[in-house]
Amino acid sequence: MANLVRMELSRIIITEISDQQVLYLSEVDGERVFPILIGLFEATRIDQRIKGDVPPRPMTHDLIKNIICLLGAEPVEIVINSLHEHTYYAVIRLKQGEEMVEVDARPSDAIALAMHYDPPLPIYVVEDVLQEVS
Repeated sequence: MANLVRMELSRIIITEISDQQVLYLSEVDGERVFPILIGLFEATRIDQRIKGDVPPRPMTHDLIKNIICLLGAEPVEIVINSLHEHTYYAVIRLKQGEEMVEVDARPSDAIALAMHYDPPLPIYVVEDVLQEVS
């Protein structure tokens, strides 16, 4: 697998005057910052989860977490693994029995899911992708 850089959610900027919100990941053992433009729904869900605001009924990311659990899989990590035509791609890595399964996901959804766990799932960015942005 490519060289992975551990990141953590460091900041979310939510503005009602734009369709695009900004989420910042910071390198855990370094100084690099990785910005991602995300939608208002995902930004709001991540922000609410961080603040401990749990909705009375399951939302989309709660549903995904519940399905993963019911299927007997264990989430391992989030990996932002590529950049194509100004769009980032990510996978949610799950362990199911002895097998490691990668599920294609938008980075915003993967990060939102990561925040639904305590502690949050580790987030990684492939070094080549990080260097493209830096």
